[in-house]
Amino acid sequence: MTLGFGVASSVVVIILAAPARTTDPITRNILPVEVVILPDARDGARLVADAITALVADRPDAVLGLATGSTPEPVYQELVRRQQAGAVDLSATTGFLLDEYVGLRPGHPASYRAVIDRQVIAPLGMTADRVSGPDGGAADLQAACRDYERRIAAAGGVDLQLLGLGADGHIGFNEPSSSLGSRTRLKTLTERTRHDNARFFDGDAAAVPQHVLTQGVGTILEASHIVLLAWGEAKAEAVARLVEGPITAMVPASALQLHPHATVVVDTPAASALALRDYYEAVFAAKPGWQGI
Repeated sequence: MTLGFGVASSVVVIILAAPARTTDPITRNILPVEVVILPDARDGARLVADAITALVADRPDAVLGLATGSTPEPVYQELVRRQQAGAVDLSATTGFLLDEYVGLRPGHPASYRAVIDRQVIAPLGMTADRVSGPDGGAADLQAACRDYERRIAAAGGVDLQLLGLGADGHIGFNEPSSSLGSRTRLKTLTERTRHDNARFFDGDAAAVPQHVLTQGVGTILEASHIVLLAWGEAKAEAVARLVEGPITAMVPASALQLHPHATVVVDTPAASALALRDYYEAVFAAKPGWQGI
């Protein structure tokens, strides 16, 4: 994303340009943020799995951005079902994690690498050394962040990035007030996020690390296709602010409005606060089936 500044008649004008990487404008005709509303998470998972299956069929060595947490689990489960049926092969793909806790011992079951090992790498037959995450145990965390950015660039960038959505509008661990141009870096978690993640630490919020390494908003925006998932009424306000609110660092996910190919897939409860819900449903219903998401 490029930021341009100009001053005219004492008014400061800020011009935000979308990332250079884009899809073919002839074959795509989508909203700046395409909103897909489906009855439940299982339907959403099938749709997103369709997109990943089509991508990998076209590019077996595609680069996938892997999110953790409970939100993307239905997608991974659907991909496992397809892999077992011989409908998809992810063995040649490359994967990059969004984030990692700082200070957890290697192999800790709540570390994001361990979660991806359990949910994605082993069940889907991915090659373990082709899946990378930020090194939260590094002696030099800043150097580890720079190295991670280099590895993503060396792989040619992310083709499809999966995202969840925090109730406060965060993506990755880019909490409210995060720079929309930020890169992979150290972040301090809010108490709300630590409380939300306590379920992965036997309900003990104090056991959730205070710090993480996370891809920045600017890093995320460089993916060719971003697919954000949200399930349940608890995410409804955050979804509405992401899609229909102003672009602001107080809602880091709102930066997706700048992206040329961002898809927000939600279930009916998560769509309940959208002012233009009927419009989004009509647009998706009229979309040609060959176009996908």
